[in-house]
Amino acid sequence: MINNFRRLLSRSTRAYLSASLGVACIVVSQPALGQVASGPRITLDEAIQMALQHNHNMLAARTTILQNEDMEVTADLRPNPTLFTDWEYLPLSHPDVGVLDYLHDSTEADLGMSYLFERGKKRQHRLQAAKDATAVTRSLVADNERGLTFQVAQLFINVQLAESTLDLARLDLQSFRTTVEIAESQNKIGAISDNDYLKIKIQLLQFETDLQQAELAKVQALSDLRQLLGYESVTRDYDVAGAFDYFPVTVKLDDLQVLAMQNRPDYRAAQQGVTAASSQYLLAKANGKVDVTVSANYSHVNGLSAATWAVSVPLPIFDRNQGEIARTNHVIAQAKQQELAASGQVLTDVKDAYEELMTSDQALQLYRSGYLEVAQKSRDISEYAYRRGATALLDFLDAERTYRATQLAYRQALAAYLLALEQLRQAVGTRKLL
Repeated sequence: MINNFRRLLSRSTRAYLSASLGVACIVVSQPALGQVASGPRITLDEAIQMALQHNHNMLAARTTILQNEDMEVTADLRPNPTLFTDWEYLPLSHPDVGVLDYLHDSTEADLGMSYLFERGKKRQHRLQAAKDATAVTRSLVADNERGLTFQVAQLFINVQLAESTLDLARLDLQSFRTTVEIAESQNKIGAISDNDYLKIKIQLLQFETDLQQAELAKVQALSDLRQLLGYESVTRDYDVAGAFDYFPVTVKLDDLQVLAMQNRPDYRAAQQGVTAASSQYLLAKANGKVDVTVSANYSHVNGLSAATWAVSVPLPIFDRNQGEIARTNHVIAQAKQQELAASGQVLTDVKDAYEELMTSDQALQLYRSGYLEVAQKSRDISEYAYRRGATALLDFLDAERTYRATQLAYRQALAAYLLALEQLRQAVGTRKLL
């Protein structure tokens, strides 16, 4: 994921800021492509809420919870009674006696009803198994929300990085235009040669190209984010708001791991999977109990009326659902192993994300410890000396390139740090760290 930022930065690797950056706090506010932003400006928290409410894949995933709840209704249904009737020995031709007499004395009619009585609390076990499956589904959907939240944060940082790069390109172009104007004046009075002036002027093309590339990167980043938010949820002229800045994280790894075990929905789903597997096992044992069918019948045969009742019970000689009972028992063992694997994965994710954050923090502190100011001063001194003829053009351009490379590297490090922080939040399962 860090490579995403590197690819983004490669589009404008020669755009830099020509103002001092002793304290790095860049507020994302400039519109893309030089246009004045007239649409809404959203913060990261607002973007996350929009995505959770309007992202179509997320909305589709939530329907699985409703589907499982509908399956609970089905699981709780009782068997339907069976109504049966027949009328036998009806004549195909006119009988020798009266029709009514023939129907009364010579035909047979039956009317009855039967009902299956489930034993072993099958319905209760079906309902519980369905509820446990719904609980697992809810946790899995929550885990999808966790992943979506991280994706939104990642793209939001992408936009901020693109905006920061765009600001650098704008300010650097403005500064270099001033340099070109000074060089032109010096060339007219013979202070610098035509060759040196042309070398400086040709650099202006690169700065102008960098600005166009930075504007394109901003537009593309906003477009990618809009798709994740739900394309219809924001207008096409929207923008983001928020500080592209560093702030320290002082939490301890052990505390984060404890918090993750409490909050990670995928681990909760694994725990619920054990419960759901146990419910399936109990349902399989209940299905092994034989059911009883009770029927009652009224019959009219050859002028006589009679009532009968019957009880039907299958003999569990061969099929006692023993295969399904054994299978679901193994499913419980499988679910327990998956729970242990999920537990280890949570701890590993938190540790990896924490170490990445600490490494990114250390890299960022190298720039904040004074290298930004050193690069700025080196450039300023070289520019001052060049304008007064005390240094060569190539030395000045080299100091310019070094300064710009330092500024872009700092922003890349800042973006990497912010992304690592979002990865830690995802690993812990909550945006509110201790």
